[in-house]
Amino acid sequence: MKPLRLLWTLPYLPWPITSGGKARQFHLLRELAGRGHRITLLVQSKTPADDEVLKTLTPLLEELIVLPRRALRHPLTLWHAATSPLPLLATVNGHAPALAQRFAQLLRQGHWDAIQVEHSYGFEPFGAELARTAQPFIITEHNVESELGAATYGKWPAPLRGLARYDQFRARRWERQVLSKAAAIVAVTESDAKTLSQLGGRPAHVVSNGVDTRGFAHVQPDAASRTVLFVGNYEYAPNVDAVEWALTEVWPRVWPLVPDARFRICGHGLPDAWRQRFTDPRIEWLGYVPDLTEVQSRSAAFLAPLRYGGGSKLKVLEAMAASLPLISTAEGLSGLNATAGVHALVADTPEAIAQAIAHTLANPASARTMGLAAREHVTQQFDWARSASQLEAVYQSLQTAAKVAA
Repeated sequence: MKPLRLLWTLPYLPWPITSGGKARQFHLLRELAGRGHRITLLVQSKTPADDEVLKTLTPLLEELIVLPRRALRHPLTLWHAATSPLPLLATVNGHAPALAQRFAQLLRQGHWDAIQVEHSYGFEPFGAELARTAQPFIITEHNVESELGAATYGKWPAPLRGLARYDQFRARRWERQVLSKAAAIVAVTESDAKTLSQLGGRPAHVVSNGVDTRGFAHVQPDAASRTVLFVGNYEYAPNVDAVEWALTEVWPRVWPLVPDARFRICGHGLPDAWRQRFTDPRIEWLGYVPDLTEVQSRSAAFLAPLRYGGGSKLKVLEAMAASLPLISTAEGLSGLNATAGVHALVADTPEAIAQAIAHTLANPASARTMGLAAREHVTQQFDWARSASQLEAVYQSLQTAAKVAA
């Protein structure tokens, strides 16, 4: 399609890549820029854009605008969290006059072929100006945020459970409001698209996650390491739940079966308290690693003990692209069209997951075959170029609708 002039808004910088959402946004931006689209990126970020961020993002963009986000414990943030009808996450990212003003200036600067708002929880600063100008926009959801409550609110102290349920209610109400105003809704999986369609009252498009298959093609897992890997962003509640569940319920059942098995935990925002709470020397705490493939090459398998989250898990896609034998819950494989027993061993109870880990480590040849099948599956079905084409189709649908309306 012909190059378009695009305005994207994000509630965080997409670089460095410390989460699946950032990986998705960075790779889509890179693909779209490579196709000639002119992109202005408006970001509200809790961290400033340093030289490395500018060096990486500027070549992809016509303009990068980064505005600071209030600190989480700023008095205004706490005040809005207590008094706003918006859900907690939307108040943290909303009520930002400088961001709203800059967005209004961008709308006045000229014609945009498409305006894309990532996450309904980041929508509040843009709502008034979009309504005033009757400007069509796309809303992209990486998950159904109101359905993540079990991983987040379930850990609140008992006296606050009522407040937690109220915030979940506010989140669902906010999703309906935002999605119903959007000209197009984008989901990551067919399952999420069905839910978002019901909330927004219109069909949702699917722009699937992808993976840089060439970047992981050289990885050769090390079966002799006896090490099982997990990678996540621990500012995301479902990943916190996954690790805590694995360490309290799964691994105590693994070690009697495989005493020399090790569990390697990597990713951004690793809580310091875990090191004091889980002290078994067979647990390896690495935190954020700049080169994931190096860690994958020193691992025998990947464990995805995810119980919540929706969407499709980029960490799982990356493990499959690296041909790491995969042990996963059904939730961990959501949206990936993977076949149990062919591309992964799938189990949902601690006992069954422990048995699957033991089987994988005891049978390296069959595990290797499964890992290679997973790599082939991902290479054929999940690529960022394909995802970018899906997103371009959404842009095209808006242009077609505008021509019909005219």
